[in-house]
Amino acid sequence: MHEGPSDSSVSAALARLVARAIDAAGGWIPFSRFMAMVLYAPGLGYYASGRRIVGRMPQSGSDFVTAPELSPLFGRALARQVAQALDASGTSEVWEFGAGSGALAAELLATLGGGVERYRIVELSASLRERQREATAAFGDRVEWVDALPDAMRGVIVGNEVLDAMPVDLVHFDGVQWVDRGVARDASRDGFAWSDRPTPRRPPLAASMPAGTVTELHPQAEAFVATLADRLEHGAAFFIDYGFPESEYYHPQRSGGTLMCHRAHRASTDPLVDIGLKDITAHLDFTALAWAGQEAGLDVVGYTSQARFLMNCGIGELMDAADLRQRADAMKLLNEHEMGELFKVLAFAKGLPDFAPVGFANGDRRHRL
Repeated sequence: MHEGPSDSSVSAALARLVARAIDAAGGWIPFSRFMAMVLYAPGLGYYASGRRIVGRMPQSGSDFVTAPELSPLFGRALARQVAQALDASGTSEVWEFGAGSGALAAELLATLGGGVERYRIVELSASLRERQREATAAFGDRVEWVDALPDAMRGVIVGNEVLDAMPVDLVHFDGVQWVDRGVARDASRDGFAWSDRPTPRRPPLAASMPAGTVTELHPQAEAFVATLADRLEHGAAFFIDYGFPESEYYHPQRSGGTLMCHRAHRASTDPLVDIGLKDITAHLDFTALAWAGQEAGLDVVGYTSQARFLMNCGIGELMDAADLRQRADAMKLLNEHEMGELFKVLAFAKGLPDFAPVGFANGDRRHRL
């Protein structure tokens, strides 16, 4: 997609907003604050600017595709797991965080039928809300959008590629000490530059990481999981996203971290340029998320690859009944070199002592967390 005048003006206005924030903070802000602003600043941030960001091809103006847009079989297979969790918890309410284009919500509602009386979506982007309304229009007032979590929740929670977009902190090892890697103004190019400050924080396995390492910490994602644990009274939660357990995430060979930008279905590694015009994400440390949930009162009831989870949920049978194109699309969800291995599924439960989720019947990897 070519950058138009409106894109340039939005990016320039966002740059001025970030520059003022840096000046007000004394010349430096942590990367997590920079990431939050460039993604979520009202009317200017990537998720708030009204651009069409999710789609199969760059010709649509989109920047990336997620599993529900890639294949309807993703939602149909996930529905089997959601149905089991609804039955085990005796509830009829589903919560989805960051519902994207609404494709997953529509597929889950269509497949689950009357088993879902209420489908609540938590979505920060006004433009994505409109796409979700269009996608789920057939289900009427069973679908509801909320701006904040209630004090108490009962039901099944779903989050597909939502935790990876939560702001992260960056830390850097210069060979002598660990430093917080933040953002300062760069007058030479009228933009932004990396700037480091000493910090007492260390990543897990810091002692084994070589000089020059840059990696991420995920306090906001961990806090989010802890908040859900506090609010969820009875039910289950399933998070599908890309990432690794701690031993792989902080492996010495991953010294460059996992931070990545996406625009027009192409990846880049510099988040300081073209702000507001591209997505910024980081892979997840699933060990940290599992600990955050467990320490806040959740049971960790499953962890495995997306491929294994979907196979356990019956996607093989769904593929048998599909046409050739649908099978080819579904294989991208399963292939190890595409989404099948990089994406993982982490499941929590509360108040369900005997719940054994079908998605982890074979190949559960909790012992690797």
